[in-house]
Amino acid sequence: MRSAWLSELLLLGGLLLAALLLAAVFGYFGWFMFAALIGFSGRHLFQLYRLERWLRVGRVRNPPESWGIWGDVFEHYYRLQRRYYKRKKRLARVIREFRESTAAMPDGTLVLNSEFRIVWFNDAARDSLRLSSSRDLGQPVCNLLRSPRFKTYLAAREFDQPVIVPSPVDDSCSLAVRLIAYGADQYLLLIRDVTRMQRLQTMRRDFVANASHELRSPLTVLSGYLEALADEQELGQHWQEPLADMLAQCQRMNTLVNDLLELSRLETEESDASTEDEVDVPSLLDRIVRNARAEDGDRHVISLEISSGAGLKGNDSELHSAFSNLVVNAIRYTSAGGEIKISWLARPGGELAFEVSDTGIGIDEKHIPFITQRFYRVNSSHSRSKGGTGLGLAIVKHVLQRHNGRLEVESIPGEGSIFRCVFPPQRAFYSAELPGDSSILAQ
Repeated sequence: MRSAWLSELLLLGGLLLAALLLAAVFGYFGWFMFAALIGFSGRHLFQLYRLERWLRVGRVRNPPESWGIWGDVFEHYYRLQRRYYKRKKRLARVIREFRESTAAMPDGTLVLNSEFRIVWFNDAARDSLRLSSSRDLGQPVCNLLRSPRFKTYLAAREFDQPVIVPSPVDDSCSLAVRLIAYGADQYLLLIRDVTRMQRLQTMRRDFVANASHELRSPLTVLSGYLEALADEQELGQHWQEPLADMLAQCQRMNTLVNDLLELSRLETEESDASTEDEVDVPSLLDRIVRNARAEDGDRHVISLEISSGAGLKGNDSELHSAFSNLVVNAIRYTSAGGEIKISWLARPGGELAFEVSDTGIGIDEKHIPFITQRFYRVNSSHSRSKGGTGLGLAIVKHVLQRHNGRLEVESIPGEGSIFRCVFPPQRAFYSAELPGDSSILAQ
């Protein structure tokens, strides 16, 4: 038995023994026993009073001194208190270091709760959004960033990429905003001023567009003269091959200029493609495949399979550009006699997919994340020999972004590739009817 409890028992035993002795001398056994118990209980009540007073005044002093079980109680509680204060200081130090580090960040940082209300912000956020601690703490962040794109970003709860919104302080400035989830339903909102980057990108787009326009006129003149010279009978046979090479290079430059203009236009369009216009995708694919067969000249087996009569809400010319780019790439990188299969189908969940599969040279897995970059080529010499500009997949990527779609790529070097454009259910409409059976197979 512990000494503290032994002391309490000895005290109780001593009081009872004293009561018995006094009762043996004076009588009144009950009254003396009652007095002994009152004394024992009084001690405990007094110690409880001391403990309550110590807790009430904030436990700023050392605990009261006592002996027996109460001495142990005071000592144990004091140790718990010291551990609690040490842990509290550590947490306070961590929070202070966190706030100091985020306050030193050049980017604006806000701490939001589960309801996206502002809990804390650093100096950079205060300056960029003109926040006030007395006014804005506890406010929903949507009250400060009144942008439809930001509201859509919050509602989607897909925070892998930042969203660009206009500054609520200066409309000429652009802010890149990104949410990072942490802890128990808490978020960090990171804000970066990307005005300079946006202006540089605008300058680059304007330069590309202007340069492309300026190149188009001299290329048209050169192509015209070269075509006229190629038809001139007085030129010797030895001029036919150089003229054909020059015409091919002019055609390649014209294709490059057209692709640059198309890409510049897509990059300039910030909003999504309209959902008011409806595109009859089965008819669109039929036109694309007919043109592809005519240009291919039976070098490949090109098949079209349409298993859904659904169409898309979007831009007809942009979708034509994206789909035809994928078909042309499949033809370009598939050897003669290879098979190219083009499909339009519905997927589980209401998604629609345009799919082009080929038996061509394929793409190594390490290149797949980069193939939608401008002018990226897996094999530069092969691409140039096939007449590629390196912009086709970049155009496809931007068209899909404007139609809320995504590009999926599966490829095995030497065996072929599958390029799949997947569109969400909200882009689908079902007024189109399949001609004939539920599928079309054209060879």
